[in-house]
Amino acid sequence: MSATADHAEERTNPAERLGFQHGQVVQEIGYDDDVDQELRESIEAITGQELVDEDYGDVADAVVLWFREDDGDLTDALVDAITMIDDGAPVWLLTPKTGRDGYVEPSEIGEAAQTAGLSQTRTMNAAKDWTGNRLVTPKAARSGKR
Repeated sequence: MSATADHAEERTNPAERLGFQHGQVVQEIGYDDDVDQELRESIEAITGQELVDEDYGDVADAVVLWFREDDGDLTDALVDAITMIDDGAPVWLLTPKTGRDGYVEPSEIGEAAQTAGLSQTRTMNAAKDWTGNRLVTPKAARSGKR
């Protein structure tokens, strides 16, 4: 496949744009009727397995956290999300886009991420109605935890 074709695939496959890879276990938190099914299906297609839910009892490689303004405390949700992933594994915080029901202010996301001990490394259009924020444990905090 050419480099151009690779880039075209990244643009068309939402899970590829978010950096998911084959074999990863992805835990999904906050599932409801409003989530983007195309994004969910593309993550499962890329990873080769179904998303696991909040009750998954092992360590996941990444978390997809669907969060809306009325879902409670974002800091608590982020702290819960990082309890079952390895240091450095990404949490993709998916929030409704501006103007959509459940929209979460970027300042609230930044504050909650910082309080939860996470750094925001990327923000992007994740799906038609959802913005994705890639959050990870800062490298300085990870270095002593091996």
